[in-house]
Amino acid sequence: MKERSSIAVIGLSVHTAPVEMREKLAVAEELWPRAISELTSLNHIEEAAVLSTCNRMEIYVVALSWNRGIREVVDWMSKKSGIPASELREHLFMLRDSDATRHLFEVSAGLDSLVLGEGQILAQVKQVVRSGQNSGGLGKNIDRMFKDAITAGKRVRCETNISSGAVSVSSAAVELALMKLPKSECLSARMLLIGAGKMGKLVIKHLIAKGCKKVVVVNRSVERVDAIREEMKDIEIVYRPLTEMYEAAAEADVVFTSTASETPLFTKEHAEVLPPISDAMGGVRLFVDISVPRNVSACVSEVGHARVYNVDDLKEVVEANKEDRLRKAMEAQAIITQELKRFEAWRDSLETVPTIKKLRSYADRIRASELEKCLQKIGEDALTKKMRRSIEELSTGIVNKLLHGPLQHLRCDGSDSRTLDETLENMHALNRMFSLDTEKAIIEQKIKAKVEKSQN
Repeated sequence: MKERSSIAVIGLSVHTAPVEMREKLAVAEELWPRAISELTSLNHIEEAAVLSTCNRMEIYVVALSWNRGIREVVDWMSKKSGIPASELREHLFMLRDSDATRHLFEVSAGLDSLVLGEGQILAQVKQVVRSGQNSGGLGKNIDRMFKDAITAGKRVRCETNISSGAVSVSSAAVELALMKLPKSECLSARMLLIGAGKMGKLVIKHLIAKGCKKVVVVNRSVERVDAIREEMKDIEIVYRPLTEMYEAAAEADVVFTSTASETPLFTKEHAEVLPPISDAMGGVRLFVDISVPRNVSACVSEVGHARVYNVDDLKEVVEANKEDRLRKAMEAQAIITQELKRFEAWRDSLETVPTIKKLRSYADRIRASELEKCLQKIGEDALTKKMRRSIEELSTGIVNKLLHGPLQHLRCDGSDSRTLDETLENMHALNRMFSLDTEKAIIEQKIKAKVEKSQN
């Protein structure tokens, strides 16, 4: 088979790169459309989507040329982050076609998450589609792949018990904080949460589940905190404005941070001036930072009475039930394989569309040419308008009847693998017989058009 455009994923995650690198590549949700626009303006990238979370930054593309497309995306990532491409490549993973699709399906199902089966990643995959719809749409292939990934994620959670007992990043953060506190003092620790977004709200939810009765919440606006207070009646929620953040931190034993700030909220200098923690609480103030980019500088741990934990440190919590994680993942793989076959069959079925168009165009050119010769022989004066129209309809009818059989054998919805294989065989046979050469020609035309557009 001739080369066709490739689906690729280029990215890094909690499994391949430290948070120090991931935060430099993180793309805020409101900037996803801009990133997609920049990526699709590259010469060999036709479609693109960005999935950027606290645990991963992945770029999905349809590349007109594998090697050139990958190089362009890596260069874009390097330029955006300021990290040399050679250094990036040491941490990036790159997957192609079915491997790339399987990876996205596994991500959506929670199989690639730090916390197996966690539900937040499925919502984030849905948000990629929603964001694409609001900004003019994702490309045909990427849009279908993400929607099928959502289906796979839903099926895995409905048809297996992968989500039973599953924890989120927020709950793992709470668990980690309680692991580090003296057991006898866990419930009396003074809890502070900075940021009342989705992740912050989940922190409060899991503090309640652990028996915590009070939490101080620092947020830019009081409205969001009031809404959480209205929803969660089992805990006392005290609001402090952002201007009182450091005063609130001075009165806290545990500080959870979950904001979208691009710069650290706490540095070594901030931590040094905070009052010491009581010996009953271990004498150490805990900063549990679940933000990417990080809200707390790593150097805060250099202060004697402070310790910093970020999303990479949550591995300590989730490693405990590794065997159960592997067993559940095996159950989910069967569903993912089914959904992968459906997507690949759909994509393969698209291959026949250019052949159908080119074959009809080829036949129409012959019809028009022969019709013109016929009309010239008869002579314009010898034909009435009705006679001319009848001859044109005759020629069109003959072509349509001749093409009906071949075109029927090129149409396939991708639902039956045997029929699909036969359809693709028919397509390649027609390409050879009529020298249509559609696949190569279309890719070359697309590359040429993008290069010309970038030069103008």
